[in-house]
Amino acid sequence: MLTQLSINNYALINQLSINFSNGLSIITGETGAGKSILLGALGLVLGNRADLSSLKDTSTKCIVEAKLEIANYNLQDFFEKVDLDYEAETIIRREILPSGKSRAFVNDTPVTLSVLNELRSKLIDVHSQHQTMQLSDVNFQFSILDALAKNSERIASYQRGYQQLNQLKRDLTDLETQQREANQQYDYNLHLCKELEEANIQIDEQEELEITLEKLNNIEDIKLNLSEALEISINDEIGIQNLLNTLENRLSKIANFSKKYQEISERITSVKIEMDDIIAELENANENVDFNPNEVEIINDRLQLLYNLQKKHYVNSNEELVAVFESLSNKVAQVASADEVIQQKQEEINQVSEKLDKVASLISKARIQSIPKLTKELQTLLADLGMENARFFIKIHSTETYFSNGKDELEFLFSANKGGNFGELKKVASGGELSRIMLSVKKVLSENAQLPTIIFDEIDTGVSGEVSNKIAAIMQQMSQHMQVIAITHLPQIAAKGMQHYKVYKEEVSGKTTTNLKQLSIDERIVEIAEMLSGKNISDSAITHAKELLN
Repeated sequence: MLTQLSINNYALINQLSINFSNGLSIITGETGAGKSILLGALGLVLGNRADLSSLKDTSTKCIVEAKLEIANYNLQDFFEKVDLDYEAETIIRREILPSGKSRAFVNDTPVTLSVLNELRSKLIDVHSQHQTMQLSDVNFQFSILDALAKNSERIASYQRGYQQLNQLKRDLTDLETQQREANQQYDYNLHLCKELEEANIQIDEQEELEITLEKLNNIEDIKLNLSEALEISINDEIGIQNLLNTLENRLSKIANFSKKYQEISERITSVKIEMDDIIAELENANENVDFNPNEVEIINDRLQLLYNLQKKHYVNSNEELVAVFESLSNKVAQVASADEVIQQKQEEINQVSEKLDKVASLISKARIQSIPKLTKELQTLLADLGMENARFFIKIHSTETYFSNGKDELEFLFSANKGGNFGELKKVASGGELSRIMLSVKKVLSENAQLPTIIFDEIDTGVSGEVSNKIAAIMQQMSQHMQVIAITHLPQIAAKGMQHYKVYKEEVSGKTTTNLKQLSIDERIVEIAEMLSGKNISDSAITHAKELLN
C-alpha cells in the first residue's frame, strides 16, 4: 500500500509531500491542473525512463520518493532473490541529476531499473485509458482466468519444469549439432588418431634419439679420442697407470716414517684405484664403439616421422603430440558414444515432459471449471454498468505445445449487443465499453488474487448518471481488498472516496507550480459542487454535493 509520495523539482512541482491511506482515495482537479504530472512522478519512482525534461530547475536534482507498506504482499523471497534488505515499510527513491544521470534506490540500496520494474508489478498497478488494450493480450486474459482458477502454485511448478525442459532441449540441440559436426570430421579424425596411435609416441624419446644420432654422427672422433686416452693411461713407459704404480711403490717405502707420508701414500693408492676403474671403463667404451649405418638410418627415419607429425599438427614437441592424440581419441570416442548420450538426454526430456503434462492438465482442468464463474461475474458486473447485453465466449483448447503458462490456447471473445456476433475485444468493444470491462476484470481480480495498489486514471471517461454510481460502488467494493486510488472527473465517484485530494495550479513569483492537497469535509463539498455546476457554484449544487457525500 502506498502511504506517502514526496516529489521535489519535478516538472511543475517544486516540493510536494502527500500521505495516502487504505480504502478508496480520490484525486480531482481541473483539466491541465497537473494530474498527469502526479502520475508521471509516480511512474518515475516506479521505474519509468527519465531525462532532463523531468527537472523543473535544471541546476538541481529531481527526487521522487514513495513509501509503501508491503507486509501483506509476501515479498521476502523476491527481496532475497534480488539481494535487497526487506523492510515492512519499504522506501523507493529515484533521483535525476542535472547531468541527466538517473539513480534508483530501494531501502537505500542502489538498484537497476529492471529490478525496480519487477518490484513495481508486485506493488502498484497504474491503470490508464490506453491500458484497456491490455484486455486483448492473451497473457492478460490467462491471468484473469488463472486468478479465479487458483492456478498460481500450479503455474509456478509448471514454469520450473518448463525452464528445465527448455534447457534440456537446448542441450539436446547442442549435442546433435556437435554430433553432426563430429560425424563430418569422423573419418579424418579417425585416420589421424590411428596414425598417432601407430607412431606410439613417447614424450622423452625425441631428445634421446637426437643425442644418440649426434653420437653416431661423430663415432670416428669418439673412437680416436678413446684410443688416445687409453694410450695415455696404459702406455708402458709414460702411461698414467704405470706412473701411479711407481709413485705408490716409492711412497709405500717411507710411509712408516711419518704419519703425513702414510696419508699421502693412502691418497695415492685411492687415486690409483680410481684410475684403474677409469681405465676399465675406457676399455669397455672403446670396445663398444661401433658404427652401424642401419642404426643411423633407423634413428633418422624415427626422428623424421616425429618432425613430420609435429609439423602436421602444428606443435613443437612430443608432449604436445600426445595431447593432440588424446583430443582426437576423445572426438572419435564421442562419435562412437554420441547416440547413447543423445538417447539419455531424450529420455530426460521425456521424463520432464511427462511431469509437465500432468501439471498442465491440472492447470487446464482448473481453467475450464472457472470459465462459467468468470463469465457470470463479468456479465453481472457489466449489466450493472449499463451493458445489459454484454456476453463473453471463453473457451480453452488443449494443445501439444508447451507454452510458458501451460499447454492451452485461449479463445476470449465478446459481444456487446443482443444477438450480436462474438469477436475480439479490441475489434467489437468501444473505448467506453473497454473501460467498463477492464473495471469489471479488476474487480474480479481484486477478490481472487492478491493485487497490489491500483490507480485508476479516469477509467470513468465516457460514462455518466447511474453508471457512474455503479462504477463508484465497484471501486468501493474493490477497496475492501486493496488500496484504490481513482483520478476522476465525475462527482458521483469523487463523493465515494474515504480520502479526497485535489490537484491545482498556482503562480509563485511569476512561475506556475502544481500542488496537491487533501481536502477537508467542507472543501470536499465545495469541490464536488464545482464538479457539478462549474465555477459559479449554486445553492442546489452545494445541496447535491452534501447529498452525494452522505
